[in-house]
Amino acid sequence: MEPFKSVTSVVSPLDRVNVDTDAIIPKQFLKRIERTGFGQFLFYEWRFDEQENVNPDFELNKPRYSGSQILIARNNFGCGSSREHAPWALLDYGFKVVIAPSFADIFHNNCFKNGILPIVLPEETVDQLFKNTATEGYELTVDLEANTISDKSGLVIPFEVNDYRRHCLLNGLDDIGITLQQEDKIAAYEATYPSYYQTQA
Repeated sequence: MEPFKSVTSVVSPLDRVNVDTDAIIPKQFLKRIERTGFGQFLFYEWRFDEQENVNPDFELNKPRYSGSQILIARNNFGCGSSREHAPWALLDYGFKVVIAPSFADIFHNNCFKNGILPIVLPEETVDQLFKNTATEGYELTVDLEANTISDKSGLVIPFEVNDYRRHCLLNGLDDIGITLQQEDKIAAYEATYPSYYQTQA
């Protein structure tokens, strides 16, 4: 997992509540065994019509949001089934930050485990950010080291992140990476026990 320090990007608005994981990555695309390649299917049923043509009315299809790494959404983002493919799809598409008033718990945890920073802000603050995106090219800088969100107009919004989760993101540590930090202790422990084959001899 890559370390996350800060990101400056155009902001993509997804003005919908209760965006569930099946909307984020529909179930028919869960057959891949790799963690990559899911970005092309992100919000598939909104991004494309029934003939698989690009839907020009969907927010993320507008050229002004091309390459965006910051997504803002409404309440209860990531609800529904607990599929980890949802953050995989967001990350593979290019999003590194999701800002919303609330997240589904499992999705929220899965974001941290996969290198995405989910930020919870008061609903009125998110409302203001949505209004700001009416200005084409509106950018935010999300600085995890300073725990702030800022824009070029001087807006500064502090946010809170669990200390452990923050440490993991700053250092690019997923659950396996955390475990491997104790590799020498694990090896020393294992060396004190005979192998399975020795115990069967």
